[in-house]
Amino acid sequence: MAGLSSVQNIVVLMLENRSMDHMLGYLYHANGNVSPSGQPFEGLRGTESNPDGKGGQVAVFPIEAGTPNAYLMPGADPGEGYMATNSQLYGSTATPAAGTAANMDGFVSDFAYTLEWQKREGWSIVAGTSASDVMGCFTPEMLPVLSGLASGFAVCDHWFGSVPTETLPNRAFLCAATSQGHMDDKTKTFTSPSIFAALTAKGVEWAIYGYEAEPLTKHTFTDVTHEPASRFGVFSDFTAAAAAGTLPAFVFLEPDWGATGNSQHPNYNVAAGEQLIHDTYYALRNGPRWEQTLLIITYDEHGGCYDHVSPPWGATPPDDSTGEFEFDFTRFGPRVPTVLVSPLIEAGTVFRAPEGASPLDHTSILKTLENRFGLAALTKRDEAAIDVSAALTLETPRSDDPLAGVTVPSATQTPPQEDKPSHLQEALAELMSREHPAGTVEPQLRTRAEYERYIRPSK
Repeated sequence: MAGLSSVQNIVVLMLENRSMDHMLGYLYHANGNVSPSGQPFEGLRGTESNPDGKGGQVAVFPIEAGTPNAYLMPGADPGEGYMATNSQLYGSTATPAAGTAANMDGFVSDFAYTLEWQKREGWSIVAGTSASDVMGCFTPEMLPVLSGLASGFAVCDHWFGSVPTETLPNRAFLCAATSQGHMDDKTKTFTSPSIFAALTAKGVEWAIYGYEAEPLTKHTFTDVTHEPASRFGVFSDFTAAAAAGTLPAFVFLEPDWGATGNSQHPNYNVAAGEQLIHDTYYALRNGPRWEQTLLIITYDEHGGCYDHVSPPWGATPPDDSTGEFEFDFTRFGPRVPTVLVSPLIEAGTVFRAPEGASPLDHTSILKTLENRFGLAALTKRDEAAIDVSAALTLETPRSDDPLAGVTVPSATQTPPQEDKPSHLQEALAELMSREHPAGTVEPQLRTRAEYERYIRPSK
């Protein structure tokens, strides 16, 4: 807690649908998966593979500058729901027997199945995409911002999604330590107490910033929706507050959800997300409160992208109820990239939970906030979680900049069907229209641009 007590601002940027191996698996590959500080890193060996369904194997491969449509890889949206995740991890959509380790060899076959139905239904697929593309993983040179921060501060190589399914349940676990039994994106609102309400009750200030739209989180949690307007804003409000040194104690950042945005949701442009990470980091680093800041960059779920590490069992259920698909919440989701950034963290840190403890997951963020600001746990899950305070080992803040001289990759590629709204833009518009019945969504809204105009905050 000694290092954590020096932190006055905790900022979380949660991006979309990428796995650990897919984004950072090659981070220390050239050094035999050992960080510069000598810590082991659970990265790619380069020999990992998946069956191709034809008697052969598809090996993991690096996404490099010469890879066609590199920043749109894997070229389509892999399956990301509960059954798809089971298929990727276990080779079957069925619920696995309790305690069964995943063999992690269904990614190619599940992507092949997904591509077939997406073609029939007219989904966005980059020309030339094949099932083997799901085995592509970015090199550090392709993601110099995320990789630079991961090696320049701390990377969490055993950080798992809270549940083996898609976006909204995992975001609910970050904000409320439960998805109230829900295991897909059909349910868009949650009535359980959130971390935001807990902070309010304790007198701790917080804010949620969308990118250029109303924050989805504002409309997802019923105890947040009617908070004062001063608690919400867009990214330019965040950068202004960071520059002025007026950021609240906890800040939650959302990306632009659209197909031309910076969320990094497959098959959107990953380079645009690199720019967002860069801008977030420098807004904080150039502000007057940098030495007292902890930035956590994470992803809500793996999004069907390849990872080689079997997610652990033994997760603590948030309550005693059984969820959708008969899921009992004792299994974590696949690994997601998570980077801890603070001048109180030593470069080259590989941060994990202690041996025998619950692994790091999204509720570790809640535990960090609870321990720092004296809050009670929201559910049994975050009560059992491990915080990230042990990563803050330095007594004197560093003054160096690991991203000095780094050039942000160009974000020129756009996915097919870029004019279609994303499902999260549709969700946000639906939630906003529920609160304002006169502002009905259908049939007026059709294109991405129309949705973006509707979900922009009124000034």
